[in-house]
Amino acid sequence: MIKLRLKRFGKKREASFRLVACNSTSRRDGRPLQELGFYNPRTKETRLDTEALRLRLSQGAQPTDAVRSLLEKGGLIEKTVRPAEVVGKAKQAEARKAGAKNVAKQAAEAKAEETPADNTEA
Repeated sequence: MIKLRLKRFGKKREASFRLVACNSTSRRDGRPLQELGFYNPRTKETRLDTEALRLRLSQGAQPTDAVRSLLEKGGLIEKTVRPAEVVGKAKQAEARKAGAKNVAKQAAEAKAEETPADNTEA
């Protein structure tokens, strides 16, 4: 299976990446079948060979998550919602609701504790 992945190059702590098509069993920095683009995360510079990418995608090449996000930003593929993102967002929403309920409950308890104390003093 052909994968579209990022191949690291550059100095230490100054990494840049080449977008390459390679066999799924090959090493990250191994010899690619074809170089399809460039990505520099420090300057956010991206260069894509759109014709070659469309050809590889039509042949069934599978992009990695990082490459998929670059292709979505470049407009080569439609943005898709992945199941993991949906589940993660749902859990975050539930946690926010639970947190808000806890804060409201604690505020109500604090107010309830203050009210009887005021009545006993008066």
